[in-house]
Amino acid sequence: MPNIVLFSGSSHHDLSQKVADRLGLELGKVITKKFSNQETCVEIGESVRGEDVYIVQSGCGEINDNLMELLIMINACKIASASRVTAVIPCFPYARQDKKDKSRAPSPPSWWPTCCPWRGADHIITMDLHASQIQGFFDIAVDNLYAEPAVLQWIRENIPEWKNCIIVSPDAGGAKRVTSIADRLNVEFALIHKERKKANEVDRMVLVGDVKDRVAILVDDMADTCGTICHAADKLISAGATKAYAILTHGIFSGPAISRINNAPFEAVVVTNTIPQEEKMRQCPKIQVIDISMILAEAIRRTHNGESVSYLFSHVPL
Repeated sequence: MPNIVLFSGSSHHDLSQKVADRLGLELGKVITKKFSNQETCVEIGESVRGEDVYIVQSGCGEINDNLMELLIMINACKIASASRVTAVIPCFPYARQDKKDKSRAPSPPSWWPTCCPWRGADHIITMDLHASQIQGFFDIAVDNLYAEPAVLQWIRENIPEWKNCIIVSPDAGGAKRVTSIADRLNVEFALIHKERKKANEVDRMVLVGDVKDRVAILVDDMADTCGTICHAADKLISAGATKAYAILTHGIFSGPAISRINNAPFEAVVVTNTIPQEEKMRQCPKIQVIDISMILAEAIRRTHNGESVSYLFSHVPL
């Protein structure tokens, strides 16, 4: 592909390499390092003058450092005369703080998209934003891709009893997501109403729907400490579900998440590779990964060629 350069940030080099391989490209040369006072330094190692530049950096690991690294890379490419700079952010950072849900609470996604460093970016490609309205806070184009087509494919290929399944949302906010998947599979859906005492701690859960003698598939956009999905799995099994699966776009898995999953009655916890999972998979055999690099690669190809990306909202690239 002419006039295109793909760079990888330090957050998820493996995903960047898979995207590059899919596109038939070599990753661009970039050096990222820190000064002794922990300031981030980025050196672009090749010419980007007049090029269509894509920078892959996910919101994981050392999130604040990786975000700053991305912003510096955008600026470095822009002032080096790149014709267009696109930030490919598979897992968008700070997205779950999208609303002011209590007194004196901040809402970073409402203001940091308009911060000065983003001025160098012309376009953003991301996946399964926690709240789709975040796109409206940017004054540049944002393509929010969906893992749903890959999730549907995984369900049909890996759950023999999928025609007797029920799709479950672990909270009311995910109802639209699960109804879309349930409609595509022609099965029923249920949801769990939860009340939190504080962040990352669930107080009470109420199941709405009949899961008795069915395979229950929990679907959510992200899981961090996994308290919600593990409590939900216990609730589903106690309500008569024969098996419980969890399918998540972004598997953050911090704190006690791995031990909770190991002790929960899941057949499998399936995540995409928007976040590196190799170490977590070694600690927990229940974790399985759906590769979404082909979706990101196709979005980059279509964007570079000026084609529509809406095909990817309902199809997995071959």
